[in-house]
Amino acid sequence: MSQKIVIHTRINAPKSVVWESYTQPQHIVGWNFADPSWHCPHAENDLRVGGPYVARMEAKDGSYGFDFEAVYTEVNPEENFTYEFGGRLATVEFQGMDGETEVTVTFDPETENPVEMQRQGWQAILDNFKVYCESATN
Repeated sequence: MSQKIVIHTRINAPKSVVWESYTQPQHIVGWNFADPSWHCPHAENDLRVGGPYVARMEAKDGSYGFDFEAVYTEVNPEENFTYEFGGRLATVEFQGMDGETEVTVTFDPETENPVEMQRQGWQAILDNFKVYCESATN
């Protein structure tokens, strides 16, 4: 896949806090959904090369849900990681800047939905993450 999608946000929190909030299951369940009608009731994360990541994403009314599953291919603590999911790759980078943290996610799109729809969905999750992080640290 040649075209990658890139999304990002800047979070008013130190990099160590942002990293922990992004990678620890007890935090993942608090932000990993794009819409308030959805939630992430369960997450597992073995943050090492070859380790699995699993997040259950489902509609709060129970009408639909799925497990997002990935395997880590690269992990550099508090800097970045890459995981593979369904033959696609995603890389998440964390860059500290004056007490804030820039988070950039670069991922391979799938072929069933329009690229812009995928960008908006992943950005909505990242925006939710920003709100989660900033409300936890303030």
